Order: sequence, then structure tokens, then C-alpha cells
Amino acid sequence: MAQTSKLKVGDVAPDFTLPDQSGTPVHLTELLGHGPVVIYFYPKDSTPGCTIEARAFQTSFDRFTDAGAVIIGISADSVASHRRFAAKEHLAFRLLSDRKGEVREGYGVDKTLGIWPGRVTFVLDAEGVVRRIYSSQIQPARHSHEALEALVALTPQPRPDPTP
Repeated sequence: MAQTSKLKVGDVAPDFTLPDQSGTPVHLTELLGHGPVVIYFYPKDSTPGCTIEARAFQTSFDRFTDAGAVIIGISADSVASHRRFAAKEHLAFRLLSDRKGEVREGYGVDKTLGIWPGRVTFVLDAEGVVRRIYSSQIQPARHSHEALEALVALTPQPRPDPTP
């Protein structure tokens, strides 16, 4: 899974399999093909910024599903920690446990100030091509807005009727 450079817009996202908060393996390839996938990497369950970020994604959950998108959050926290966090915050999307940080590394998500795991969101189209990357440790609520903007850009707009 290791990669020597950061993922960029236009790259195909690396495949992975990680357990969700119920311990069920989630395969990226199984999510792709059905619609866009929003992957957000975050530092730690139940911390102030990560709670704000998760709530922002949850608040917009219906808009994501209306756009046909799947949201997944990834951190190094355990399955049990994710289960508690998802239940406490009533999250309708999956949180994946990347205990060894291999997926984070494969996506080129750097640490902030060399200490905290980075907070980066990737929007993938249905083929797994990266269409938007947003990185901000200090604006956690902005991640869901950026992802929604990217989904709007991916959605074909209806053409006007040429008949008068």
C-alpha cells in the first residue's frame, strides 16, 4: 500500500480493505461503480475538531446520499472506539479503522506539524479517480462543504430544452 508520492487530482485512488465500526471489512472497490465516494481522514475519535467534522458530514448526509455518494471516515482509532464515537454522534456513515496507518500513508496524508495525523478529504468519482482534495486541520466543518461542492461539479447538469 505504501506509495512514494502524494495522491493528486486525476490520480486513481489506491484500493484498500479496512474494518468499519462493526468490524465488517469495507473494500473500496465494492463502493466504487455505484457512485462517488467521499473519504475523509481525521486525527482521532471524540476530539473537538473531529467531532465538529463528523457532525458536519452527518448534517449534510442526505445531500450526499441524494448525490449518490458514500461517505467514509478513516482514522487510526480501533473498531471499538469508532463504534462508541459513531453511536454517540448518531453517525449514519461508516468509520474505518486504519490501525497501522497504511491507507493514510498510501493516500499521502501527512502529519500536521509532524505530530497530529492530517485532516484530508478526498472526493472520488465512481471510477475511483480523485476529483477533489481538501486539507485543513483548522477548518474541520469546511471538509463537508468542499466535498459537496465537488459532488455538484461531478453531477451532470440538465441541458436546456432547445425548442421554444
